[in-house]
Amino acid sequence: MASLKDLRNRIASVKATQKITKAMQMVAAAKLRRAQEAAEAARPYAERMGAVLANVTASISGDDAPALMRGTGKDDVHLLVVCTAERGLCGSFNSQIARLARDHTRELLAKGKQVKIFCVGRKGYDILRREFPNLISDRVELREVKQIGFANANEIAAKVIGSFERGEFDVCTLFYSQFKSVISQIPTAKQIIPAAVPADVTVVDTGAVYEYEPDAGAILEDLIPRNIAVQIFRALLENVAGEMGAKMSAMDNATRNAGEMINKLTITYNRQRQAQITKELIEIISGAEAL
Repeated sequence: MASLKDLRNRIASVKATQKITKAMQMVAAAKLRRAQEAAEAARPYAERMGAVLANVTASISGDDAPALMRGTGKDDVHLLVVCTAERGLCGSFNSQIARLARDHTRELLAKGKQVKIFCVGRKGYDILRREFPNLISDRVELREVKQIGFANANEIAAKVIGSFERGEFDVCTLFYSQFKSVISQIPTAKQIIPAAVPADVTVVDTGAVYEYEPDAGAILEDLIPRNIAVQIFRALLENVAGEMGAKMSAMDNATRNAGEMINKLTITYNRQRQAQITKELIEIISGAEAL
């Protein structure tokens, strides 16, 4: 049984931990609002970009289509861009994204496909390298970035597009967590190369004939790379909001658990202290009666 001094030290230690988790919860709550606003502001632009891409794509097909839209015609080599957080202490946020990517990787390998993994974020790299150390082809860490900007997404998109132009893969899929609420983040997989028209986007047919200047192919040559950067930017913003929401929830649970542990330790401490006082009283009374 632990001594009274050990119990006092444990209670003090748990109280210090509780203060830290409470402070982290408040910081995450403050950051969550800004991150949620940024993620929600990026959604309409990304969705509208998909709608514009769908309408322009409807007017072009075959060999006239850009390579990023028609692909290589094969699906032998797959690149998985896995976006996760740079830090932990956010519950199962990172592990859920990594699990989705891991399951997708296993499925592709079972079909005899070649898989390459591009890790964006340190936590995803730490998880995936345990099982697939030889499949990780590149990684990007955003630990030093104070606020995610479009320049960060554009840099990642440039690496992906450059790898495609060098013929290093056929299909690229983006993995991230879509923010729904503080307690709900949905791991999502989205194909970005070849450019896939979203299923919820319908092509608007007004019956009018459009003339593009420059032609539709030249527009798509600029539009599709921008769309890839926009989708990656949206994924990064969704991840930041999801990370803050998951961290806020995790730190709230940790604070409550610390409070329960403090109560249990305090009860144990009081009972042991009372037992020790009672024992000393009995010894004093017994000694007095013996005299």
